[in-house]
Amino acid sequence: MTRNFIKILTLSVAGVFSFCCAIAQPRLPEGYFWKKLPNGLEVVVIENSKVPLATIEIAVKNGAYTEGPEYSGLSHLFEHMFFKANRDYPTQEKFLKRTQELGAIWNGTTSVERVNYFFTFDRDSLKAGLNFMNSAIRFPIYREEDMKKERPVVDGEFQRNESSPYFQLWYGIQQKLWGDLITRKVAIGIHEVINTATPEKMMIIKNKYYFPNNSLLTICGDVKHEAAFALAEKVFGDWASSGFNPQEKYPIPPFKPLAKTEYFVKESTIARAPIIQISWQGPSYLTDSASTVAADVFSTILALNSSKLQQALVDKGLASGVYVSYSTSRYVGPIDVTVIPNPNKLKACYDELMNQINSWGNADYYTDEQLKDAKAILLRSNIQAKEKPSSLPSQMSYQWCSTSLEYYTDLDNNYQKITRADIQKYLSTYVTGKPYAAGIIIAPELSKQTNVASFFVAK
Repeated sequence: MTRNFIKILTLSVAGVFSFCCAIAQPRLPEGYFWKKLPNGLEVVVIENSKVPLATIEIAVKNGAYTEGPEYSGLSHLFEHMFFKANRDYPTQEKFLKRTQELGAIWNGTTSVERVNYFFTFDRDSLKAGLNFMNSAIRFPIYREEDMKKERPVVDGEFQRNESSPYFQLWYGIQQKLWGDLITRKVAIGIHEVINTATPEKMMIIKNKYYFPNNSLLTICGDVKHEAAFALAEKVFGDWASSGFNPQEKYPIPPFKPLAKTEYFVKESTIARAPIIQISWQGPSYLTDSASTVAADVFSTILALNSSKLQQALVDKGLASGVYVSYSTSRYVGPIDVTVIPNPNKLKACYDELMNQINSWGNADYYTDEQLKDAKAILLRSNIQAKEKPSSLPSQMSYQWCSTSLEYYTDLDNNYQKITRADIQKYLSTYVTGKPYAAGIIIAPELSKQTNVASFFVAK
């Protein structure tokens, strides 16, 4: 599945790079254990005995950001093909039969900077599960008949997204934000590329990114780390390293800063209610990790019922909802404002929205109490997110791919350290007075009635 526009809260600290000859142990939460195998595979074991289950996940630094136009969407297709056939289970029927024998719950996801695969099963099936994962990740078979079946499945997911008015608006924003590098920010892909994909192209992806030194194996649940490490090394220890760093051999081209603010109006009959989105190019973990933390705290302040933004738009009846988010990314994360305006007060809603955005940098825009409340909400949310053991590998691997393990570990503490000066720096660097992309999707009759194009324009 692809990212469904859900904000994943993240934190930023300095990353570290470990060499096999001098391996530095990353900081990890209590109950987390790390080891790097000689082939470069990083293994994290999370001891959590709340339920007698085990989850194993492999995350790979792959996704939309690695895709030029000719490969757009193929990381996603590759994810789907993972659950088909491999050397040890040469048909999908045999693959699925084995998941049933293991009693496994399984899935995979593809996003901008990560592809991950995971299985959850009884703790006593850990060795068998690791062997099953090993077969799928290392020895896939891309049969033409399987690809013929799966291409329309992946393309159908794309078509379902296109039937959503929000997706159409979101995609238009991505075109403005990223220009000719849009395929490196949209994991869903391009119809023609998906529908003409070949086994040979799948192997190109595998031979670029699917190596132990570009992957993270996480074992979480009712396990002991010493035994889990031993099993991981026995099963994956002979997986050959690529001999190169894929992130260096296939560098990501820099995203060009927006040169100017751009607006667009998209008329669509599927837009039963209008939606407005305004987006900026936000901070990158690699160049400004501190601002990624401040961005999350400020977004949380704006979500408070007591915030000036919510009171001015929702409480006054100008909008039924207003949402602000930042997506932490290794390579330029977007800052998004989404508003569901009152159709009868469209211009008033837009005018007040821009008034609020222009006031964000004011010292009195939020109170000390609201800053404190936002930090408390982030702390509670992160505690709640860690209640389900099977979700811990995915939470951690997102950070491993886009930031670092220490970034993940220090999340709670760094949120609590954010100051007004940190938020001001974030806003002045990325939002206040900076170019942005703005779009509205609206029904044709409402567009005509409100003459939206007369006021929804750059000034």
